[in-house]
Amino acid sequence: MKRIFLFGWLMCLALISATAQSNQLIEPTLDDIFSKGTFRANLVYGLNPLNDGEKYATMERGENGITSIVAWSYKTGKVVDTLVSGFTLKKLNGGEALRFFNYKFSADEKKVLLGTDPQQIYRHSTRENNYVFNLETKKLSALSENGKQSFADFNPLGNKVAFMRDNNLFIKDLTTKNEKQITDDGEWNKIINGGTDWVYEEEFAFTKAWFWSPDGKKIAFYKFDEERVKQFNMAMYGELYPKDYEFKYPKAGEDNAIVTIHLYDMVSGKTTPVDIGAETNQYIPRMQWTRNASKLCVRRMNRWQNKLEFLMVDAKTGKSKVILTEENKAYIDINDNVYFLESGESFILTSEKDGFNHVYQYDMTGKQIGQITKGKHEVTDFYGINEKKGLVFYQAAFPTPMDRAVFSAKLNGKGSDLISAEGGTTTASYSSDFSYSMNYYSNANNPYVITVNDSKGKVVRKIEDNKALTEKMAGYKLGKKEFLTMETSLGDKLNAWMVKPVDFDPNKKYPVMMYVYGGPGSQTVQNRWGGSRDLWNQMLANEGYIVVSVDNRGTGGRGEAFKKSTYLNLGKLETIDQIEAGKWLAKQTYVDSERIGIWGWSFGGYMSSLCIAKGADVFKMAIAVAPVTTWRFYDTIYTERYLRTPQENPEGYDDNSPINFVKDIKGKYMIIHGLADDNVHFQNAAEMVMEMVNNNIPFDSGYYPNKNHSISGGKTSLHLYTKMTNYIKENL
Repeated sequence: MKRIFLFGWLMCLALISATAQSNQLIEPTLDDIFSKGTFRANLVYGLNPLNDGEKYATMERGENGITSIVAWSYKTGKVVDTLVSGFTLKKLNGGEALRFFNYKFSADEKKVLLGTDPQQIYRHSTRENNYVFNLETKKLSALSENGKQSFADFNPLGNKVAFMRDNNLFIKDLTTKNEKQITDDGEWNKIINGGTDWVYEEEFAFTKAWFWSPDGKKIAFYKFDEERVKQFNMAMYGELYPKDYEFKYPKAGEDNAIVTIHLYDMVSGKTTPVDIGAETNQYIPRMQWTRNASKLCVRRMNRWQNKLEFLMVDAKTGKSKVILTEENKAYIDINDNVYFLESGESFILTSEKDGFNHVYQYDMTGKQIGQITKGKHEVTDFYGINEKKGLVFYQAAFPTPMDRAVFSAKLNGKGSDLISAEGGTTTASYSSDFSYSMNYYSNANNPYVITVNDSKGKVVRKIEDNKALTEKMAGYKLGKKEFLTMETSLGDKLNAWMVKPVDFDPNKKYPVMMYVYGGPGSQTVQNRWGGSRDLWNQMLANEGYIVVSVDNRGTGGRGEAFKKSTYLNLGKLETIDQIEAGKWLAKQTYVDSERIGIWGWSFGGYMSSLCIAKGADVFKMAIAVAPVTTWRFYDTIYTERYLRTPQENPEGYDDNSPINFVKDIKGKYMIIHGLADDNVHFQNAAEMVMEMVNNNIPFDSGYYPNKNHSISGGKTSLHLYTKMTNYIKENL
């Protein structure tokens, strides 16, 4: 009896001690997270491996924010040289600081392009003033005095630079200073030479659409004819009369730009069209030169995006031949994982054809030589090949779909080695000869540790361990992210994470706030450092909420079948899974089943809107930020990849569009949108609101003028998350 009493007394003391300790911890605030940068992790910026394999360059900010480019030794971690001094540039620029935001070396590393004064074109593309700095003579010169440039790059010899301006291509001879225009039909919203249109930039993820041949004698470039693409406009506020911003945006089922490929010859000055077939209703998602200057590889894809062809092009004539075709019952994802070996006899690519994304080798006729990686795990990134040693370096979702690890594999396919930490997320950036890598490691509860590793994964030295941030975090009231698996009533097992209050009491009942994205191939449930949004989750937990995120069917890391199960019915299975997850949570003894909410951004806003409608009996509140409310409003490439066109599959569009289910909304609902969102247009929110008004469904809203899809800049993030925090506290 005395022992029982003593044990109980000790437990009370432990609880009192833990409570006291918890009370001494600092509560993180919205200002800490979104304004002050209290929890900002240290990283390496502007990393660029140098030719010798022993050094790398970074961008370093000095006094008054003046930027320099510094060379470091991989092995010692010491500064070897200051390649570009911001103060030297200041003197050369007449005393005015040259604040460059990016840089690019010539192939021989004797010159560097410095981009300044960026002006946004679309979300990812810019026009800027470029300067050429000669690292030998220490002379600085403007690339062009005739207007801002886009996508500037050196030729292989480093004596010429090509760029796009006003939708035309130009070449600047750095020796003679002569500037030559090589296309003349470029015009805004009509013809683009050497750059991509809005939808290619957003969905095929590239902006620079021209490339020097390996010998520098030719330029291969895209031409986009946007004439038949319908125009979209947005109002930009701040003046007496708002400005109208107009650009071409092809919505699902509508006309795309006609894309053609051309070859410009530096010697003759002639431009030759490339034979990419007579069909114009198709995509050219990638092209790249092989190691042979006479061969250009063009990838061609049908509009359904389930047939991908590799065309080998004769650079003299423009004639092409299909050497490889891949087809899929659903769709094929496009990536940059195509690598031509120096021998000129084979190339590497990644494919999902065995059910998981893996690395394959083909000869130049398109015949498969071998499968380099195998297993029921996904290759998630391809870093390159050490051809001398016959080693391929890549990242994979291992040992679980939530983790990312770095591997090396033998080019002959006979084995692979784990060369990074197991558990958590490691990303790598390799030196030019693959002797070293810079590894970024983090996990769900610990910020980045940055190390230099040798080719076998052994740590050579530590660059940054974010120890100061880790120690600072120890003084704050921050819970731990826990991973779990939920099994739905349908038998599906879904990966999830959960953040509980620091002083969690299993005998209490807590409200739950779920965070969802859920789009094809995405993952919110990953074992990595999540930054400000994760810290916001911690702050909500301190307010007495349990925060949860669940990866539904259709998300990535678990193979092709899981990812493509949502094909042609986008939103259906995903919503079922999120509702099932809500029901699973409602059954837990520590959850208040009457107070479960959900929020998401973009595809996640689409999901949270569907959940508050189709799961009205489960979810009592939802926040939708920048949501798609009907896929009929979204772009061709993304939407049709998963649904085909609305003309072919109207049910796939309408059966799971939130705008068609507003009558079913019962709980509290807030919709938030940037009025200058060129990606998910404000039209989505406006039409949703109109439908809710027509059905007398109450809602709350928040709109951000001149803000795009990220709704950020200045105090915007602080304002947005304050608004959402207050809404959660008031309604959940």
